[in-house]
Amino acid sequence: MSTPGRRYGYVGPPELRQAVVPGTEGQVIRRAADLDAWLAGQDGEETFTFVVGTDGLLRLAPRRSEHVACAGGDDVLGAGEITLRRSGGRRRADEVSNQSTGYCPDPDSWPAVAAALDRAGLARPDGFTHALVFRRCERCRENNVVREGVFVCVFCDADLPAAWNLGSPPS
Repeated sequence: MSTPGRRYGYVGPPELRQAVVPGTEGQVIRRAADLDAWLAGQDGEETFTFVVGTDGLLRLAPRRSEHVACAGGDDVLGAGEITLRRSGGRRRADEVSNQSTGYCPDPDSWPAVAAALDRAGLARPDGFTHALVFRRCERCRENNVVREGVFVCVFCDADLPAAWNLGSPPS
């Protein structure tokens, strides 16, 4: 199966990656029945941590889980938070963000996320409902969330690059 998009490597604190226990990654959701089985007995709204693995499959974990743990320490095609609601007897992805400070995926990761949600049979929005823009400061090497279109480092006031630049962990 072809997987759209860029691969995102983990760029967060090394101790979180080192704490990943093999075999404890997030629940793989290949189809709606997988989600129903995993969420058996739960109704209403639920928010989860998610990643899209390099295999294009959606993986879910409890909301406060680290994305790197959900991914089993591997690279991802997308990561963030997702809110699922039951609607008309089935669940739908009501809200989807790229909020992951461990992978800092660009908003252009949406096609990979959309493909994983479609593959899993989940109705979804047309794009991220909350899209974050991440950049690494070239002066102080800190990761930043760009707010209100202001590309200035919150740590040292240097200008941040216009293009996504978090392709490798800070040195």
